[in-house]
Amino acid sequence: MDYTPLIEQVRRNSRDGNLMLRDSRLVACTGSRLALSLLISTVQPGDQLVGAATTEAEGLTLIRDQQGTVLFCTDQLEQGCGVALVGQVKRHHPEVRTVLIFTRHQPLARIKMAIQAGCDGICDESEMGMGTLKAAIAAVSGGGLYVQRNLNAMYLAHYPGSQGPPLAPLSSREVEVLQLAAGGNSNQEIGQRLFISVETVKTHMRSVLRKLQARDRTHAAVEGLRLGLLDWPESG
Repeated sequence: MDYTPLIEQVRRNSRDGNLMLRDSRLVACTGSRLALSLLISTVQPGDQLVGAATTEAEGLTLIRDQQGTVLFCTDQLEQGCGVALVGQVKRHHPEVRTVLIFTRHQPLARIKMAIQAGCDGICDESEMGMGTLKAAIAAVSGGGLYVQRNLNAMYLAHYPGSQGPPLAPLSSREVEVLQLAAGGNSNQEIGQRLFISVETVKTHMRSVLRKLQARDRTHAAVEGLRLGLLDWPESG
């Protein structure tokens, strides 16, 4: 594929991604030293990139020692496996947001394992440069979801912790708040979009979590999608 027409778009996406990650503590773990070096050179100097590694064990250690808040990893690592790394991170540090990039065709069983581990974002290397990573950063760093379109149904079917019907119906405003949250919008951004205060957004989110018996915003978004209350967030 001739990437020449995409050069400016890729650069623009990189700048936008840096802005979205400015308040994050990013750990990157890939099996390609070239890809890792390019990522390091792309991230602007600052505090957001706190660790980079090529193995599963090193990635997990960096998340712990550097207090990482966002993990980018590929399925193929020099040692270990990106899917297993996501599972360990979610088990020991469930608050960390995770994006898993598949670098080659994977059997559905492997993708299912990543979903069951609670991975927040799943995309394919073949779509890199098309805005995919930017969309994943926007959603996941804001507490939302990003899943490649053809995996949506599998994500909903295998995400852990599925609940039954809501304890009570969500109001139309609560659905609006949850839809925006599923797309990775912060409380402040949701308030601006809906012309309500941040405190009002927080009140609606607490009500949504209670009604859907959800442990966090991501879980609530999955339940909202599963129940047909939401449209799947736009994927770039």
